[in-house]
Amino acid sequence: MSEEIPTLPTPLPTRLSRLRNWLSLSGLVLAAGAFLAFMLLFSVDIFATHANPYMGILAYVVAPTFLLAGLAMVLLGYILETRRIPKGHPEMASNFVLHVNLARQRDRRLLVGFVGGSFAFLFLSALGSYQTYHMTETNSFCGEVCHTSMEPQFKAYQHSAHARVACVACHVGPGAGAYIRTKVSGMRQLYHTIMGDFNRPILLHNVNQRPAQETCQSCHWSQKHTGDLQKTYRHFLSDETNTPFTVQMVLKVGGSDPVHGPVAGIHSHMNVSNKVEFIATDEGRLKIPWVRVTDANGKVTEYRSEDFKDDISKYPIRSMDCMDCHNRPSHKYLTPNAAVDQSMAFGRIDPAMPWAKAKVVKALVQPYATREEANQKIESFLRTEYPDDKRVDSLVSEAKAIYKANFFPEMKVDWRIHPDHIGHKDSNGCFRCHDGKHLASDGKTSIKGSDCTACHIIVAQGAGKDLEKVTPTGVPFFHIDSENTEPSCNECHNGQTQE
Repeated sequence: MSEEIPTLPTPLPTRLSRLRNWLSLSGLVLAAGAFLAFMLLFSVDIFATHANPYMGILAYVVAPTFLLAGLAMVLLGYILETRRIPKGHPEMASNFVLHVNLARQRDRRLLVGFVGGSFAFLFLSALGSYQTYHMTETNSFCGEVCHTSMEPQFKAYQHSAHARVACVACHVGPGAGAYIRTKVSGMRQLYHTIMGDFNRPILLHNVNQRPAQETCQSCHWSQKHTGDLQKTYRHFLSDETNTPFTVQMVLKVGGSDPVHGPVAGIHSHMNVSNKVEFIATDEGRLKIPWVRVTDANGKVTEYRSEDFKDDISKYPIRSMDCMDCHNRPSHKYLTPNAAVDQSMAFGRIDPAMPWAKAKVVKALVQPYATREEANQKIESFLRTEYPDDKRVDSLVSEAKAIYKANFFPEMKVDWRIHPDHIGHKDSNGCFRCHDGKHLASDGKTSIKGSDCTACHIIVAQGAGKDLEKVTPTGVPFFHIDSENTEPSCNECHNGQTQE
């Protein structure tokens, strides 16, 4: 005869017994999982080798939100259970009491199942949190999952020289200060993304821009002597025959460290031997009326534009770094002219189509409210212009591809919003300072290099056999439509005018 297992007495109901309902118990499970996820994410964030701005969203927004939601469920279940019990009758509270008797096979199986399920739940919570952390470090997350508002930056980044560099490598700073700023900034950006009240376009705030020493120079060696580089620029005129016009030039990149080569050329601006400081009167740093240069011997020379009479103490003085010229290293938007030139040079647009460049550029620069509207009107315009040309299908396809990569009407972004400071053809760029109008205190001496051969020499230009006539010492630039007498190319060549 088997021995009878005694039944444990049921304790009297207490206030804690009001938590014995499915809503409160489910809330406790959710809160426990969220707390574990928070502790794991917090630990990963503390010991990570580099900061991640999105960790602030996961660890300090998402996990606490689930934790608070679980605790709210516990409280709500408690309140509902309290209301269910008539006043003065505590015995009507739930009398559910968990009894575990390991002498019973059923209880042993249930206990093993509960412990195994708990470990599985905690493991999946930890694994999910860890994998989510790594997902936030991916470039696709930065550009597609969370920041749909950053589509222009992500599209341009995919075609940049830094397409294999992680976004966080440049956009997250080291140190405790940067750590806190990125957490606060991440939560603020999340709020504005959810509310949809972010600026269109999203502009760079130069006051918060990280210095090049923390970004560019973590990979690029500022003391390197680059010397001269040969570049070929293939253009097509906006005439009926899309006349090709190629310019071959030698860029005098040079270097800035006398140990590795002469301090000369474009990179002599880097603050290694020479120190260059300036004042910008606008946030985009397009207007630079005052420049101060300190050479390797300590000689200081100040230059002012003629119309700048203000006291310099009213303005912050910035030391020049890589980003003042290379301001679009990963998010460059091609001008319509440059994009069509590139497509023609690569054969994606047939230069034999009459007026092809002029017509595609005209289609691209029209004002459109949405990309869908742009695609419809670009196709309609080009098909109307070439009703019987079988090549129009590829022309329409390439025009849409150019628009998709460089124009973002919903965010109001294109090359005009984010001009590239490299060069001086389509924006002021170099001529913000090297315009020949920034004069020293003697009123006569302008900034060194304010002429066409200071940074480059043209060794060949034109088309066909003209390009075989290479002149190492350089030739004057041949301007096709008119005599070129002024250095301010961008006054006419603004990226969309006829070339």
